[in-house]
Amino acid sequence: MCTRDAHRKRELGVSLVELILFILIVSVGIVGILGVLNLTAARSSDPLIRKQVLAIAESLLEEIELMPFTICDPTDANAATATSTAGCATLVENLGPETTALGLQSRYSTTNPFNNVNDYHGFSMAGIRDLSNTLIPGLGAYSASVSISNGGLGIANSAEVLLIAVTVTGPGNESATLHGYRTRYAPNSLP
Repeated sequence: MCTRDAHRKRELGVSLVELILFILIVSVGIVGILGVLNLTAARSSDPLIRKQVLAIAESLLEEIELMPFTICDPTDANAATATSTAGCATLVENLGPETTALGLQSRYSTTNPFNNVNDYHGFSMAGIRDLSNTLIPGLGAYSASVSISNGGLGIANSAEVLLIAVTVTGPGNESATLHGYRTRYAPNSLP
């Protein structure tokens, strides 16, 4: 009878080998789950960077869309009266900044600034800057570029519509491209 009780006591417990195998299996499972979580966290974009990229793109797109879209450069003598490019005295608005008597137009110039939607075509900046060309603190790792093309919205005269594409790239190659349209609804409206 003593042998049966001794045998039962041995069957009720967990052996050292079983305990080590249990710990090993659980440890491998936990390491695998933590590895997946780490990989997911490393590959997901930082929400702050994504929000900053979008805010920069929205701000630059709004700045561009608020500019006049005239037939002649606003500094042209006939800008307020021209109804076609033939009516411009000297400066017809084309894609990209124009060279005026003051030199090439620039977003940062106080004497010869961008003064039309078209002027922003091909514009880019490394490090986000305000209109006075001052680097905005904390945005030095971001870059922005602008592309403008004629046409869109199903309007027959494609010269009357511009498609604006603003691309902003942030740290970790987080990027966003926003598109907007600008129509020439007031071709003689000067700033």
